[in-house]
Amino acid sequence: MEQDNKPHSLTEVQQMVDDWIRLHGVRYFSELTNMAVLTEEVGELARIMARRYGDQSEKPGEEKRDLADEMADVLWVLCCLANQTGVSLEDAFRKNIEKKTQRDRDRHRLNPKL
Repeated sequence: MEQDNKPHSLTEVQQMVDDWIRLHGVRYFSELTNMAVLTEEVGELARIMARRYGDQSEKPGEEKRDLADEMADVLWVLCCLANQTGVSLEDAFRKNIEKKTQRDRDRHRLNPKL
């Protein structure tokens, strides 16, 4: 699997994950295991966010934790789940944007709280 610096579509990202699993990972973990792993990864991301941008302080050594890497871990496991369940994240994301645009087109602009 060759890596380059050009942006990738979500379809390409899903394929990169699948290629890596087939080459190095032996097989996918079960869907339920990957759901638990996704929850763990989101928790690690939340820990950094709470300490770096929230009211909690970081413990010694935590300031070295890589926010971008934790986000990539979340994306990785999400891609695994999408691959396992036959979901195209690219199609799903596009449909989700359309849904939000239809439903919330004026909602946020008209919100006096914002």
